[in-house]
Amino acid sequence: MSNIIKKAGFVLVGAIAGVMLSLNFSAIAKRDTVEAVHPLPIEELRTFAQVFGRIKSDYVESVEDKKLITEAINGMLVGLDPHSSYLDKDEYKELQIGTHGEFGGLGIQVTMEDGLVKVISPIEDTPAFRAGIQTGDLIIKLDDTAVKGMSLNEAIKLMRGKPKTPISITIIREGETEPLVFTLMRDIIKIQSVKSKLIEPGYAYIRITQFQEHTGENLAKAIRTLFAESTEPMKGLILDLRNDPGGLLNGAVAVSAAFLPENALVVYTEGRAVDAKMRLHANPEYYLRGHGRDYLQDLPLDVKTVPMITLVNGGSASASEIVAGALQDHKRSIVMGTQTFGKGSVQTVLPLGNETAIKLTTALYYTPNGHSIQAMGITPDILDESASDEQRLRESDLNRHITNGQKDQKQSAREKKKQESTTNDDATQEKSKKNAAPIEFGSEDDQLLIQAMNYFKGITSPLEKKGDQSES
Repeated sequence: MSNIIKKAGFVLVGAIAGVMLSLNFSAIAKRDTVEAVHPLPIEELRTFAQVFGRIKSDYVESVEDKKLITEAINGMLVGLDPHSSYLDKDEYKELQIGTHGEFGGLGIQVTMEDGLVKVISPIEDTPAFRAGIQTGDLIIKLDDTAVKGMSLNEAIKLMRGKPKTPISITIIREGETEPLVFTLMRDIIKIQSVKSKLIEPGYAYIRITQFQEHTGENLAKAIRTLFAESTEPMKGLILDLRNDPGGLLNGAVAVSAAFLPENALVVYTEGRAVDAKMRLHANPEYYLRGHGRDYLQDLPLDVKTVPMITLVNGGSASASEIVAGALQDHKRSIVMGTQTFGKGSVQTVLPLGNETAIKLTTALYYTPNGHSIQAMGITPDILDESASDEQRLRESDLNRHITNGQKDQKQSAREKKKQESTTNDDATQEKSKKNAAPIEFGSEDDQLLIQAMNYFKGITSPLEKKGDQSES
């Protein structure tokens, strides 16, 4: 596996394409000659050539060949699913830089829907988050330029720019009668991947905001510090993955490996190509990039057995779902919160040799017990009934999303609940939306964190309680 990782390609398990990409390195590059395996469709290519010729001869203005070919490639990939795309030189370079946790932009995870840019989630401690951009907002104008008709990449390019330069964003928000205008200041956004603290002696809190190049190392440091600082033996550890859009696959394996027994299966993938079939275990071979020292060595022994609760919500996607699913399937942690996003597909970034690349969906990933997360997500062991998370955008809401061929009853129940909620008093809903404020995860006012702590203190072992629930 380590040799495969060194060869080429990126395998992406990040959430939706955005102003700040959350992407993933690993692995796969298909070396076969495509033409030998899949003969080219002559009739369809003849049609393509005819269209190309008509545009060159009859379009109202001259168009460069490069632009036509690039747009054709874009169309092929964008038409497949929400996560496949073409990366030009600048985008490919930003992808490579972005995995180190420093980005230029606004801090918004976005997708394209009905010709408009839709906000998946603002990212904590960024200009978009501080300005009050919300999940579900539809961006209709960037400065004086209408978004309708743009590709997602074109819109993202407009939102990017030099730090300390302003941009005006006009949005439509459900519950508002008029468009809202926000003026944001672009910035270099440095995401602190791992945040941690002792809630009180014996109880640790670790939040992962995004899976980056050094997330595993930073987690190991946080664990050592927390266990050293606690004046009492560790009685409970809370891992917070809420609003974590995903990131590097090896980072997800590293985080899982910190808490699971050695060689435990973390995730496996299934795809058409042989190289798309992987089984990743809690072993340095699957999370170390290169031949560096295993940063998970010499962790406190109790980290493998201390009772755990993992917090998730509808913003927990991809790599976050891999971790939550692995810990849940191995009965290592209770999962608490709301249904996760449901991003269970793997994207491979394949370089094209001219400093560009394509990001292509090549596989679906599965939890150790064989549960497909795609368009379903992770169902918590303990649902947070008080959370107003049902209206959050999820993978199953995206146009052209890949289905996994299964009918998930809990997903259907969520959709039914969403429909029923539309019968609620409109004025109450509007008031709730207008008064909504970003949740400060890990604060004294974090209600789900309070629930998790109360759950710890009310039982001897959370895992015993979970077993009782599963049998009833």
